[in-house]
Amino acid sequence: MGSESWHEPYEKISEKTLNMSRAIKSLIEELEAIDWYQQRVDVCTDEELRRILAHNRDEEMEHAAMVLEWIRRNNPTFEGHLRTYLFSEREITQIETLEMKNSKPGPSSENVRTSILKTVGSLKQRKES
Repeated sequence: MGSESWHEPYEKISEKTLNMSRAIKSLIEELEAIDWYQQRVDVCTDEELRRILAHNRDEEMEHAAMVLEWIRRNNPTFEGHLRTYLFSEREITQIETLEMKNSKPGPSSENVRTSILKTVGSLKQRKES
């Protein structure tokens, strides 16, 4: 890969970041290919060629989905956003607002449980002393 595609010195970029960059660039390329094939499908006058182009477009969708899944598995923050937005039936622009309303500020249930156990443990130790 050429250094012109990197915004920072290549030798200072971690392997994890390089791999994520490769995945993102591949996803972009797959999405561009989907767009190009769809444009060709729209204007193609030969029905057999049109079906081939549509088939090729759909193959690019499969490739994009595979790369997106790799990104999901390797980036917890991205995974969180995908879990929030993908396959939801709610109004897309309202999902974030609804998620914010549903999440209550303060300690998580796991932290509350841990705090309670620590308190019970402290009381038990005091009683035994």
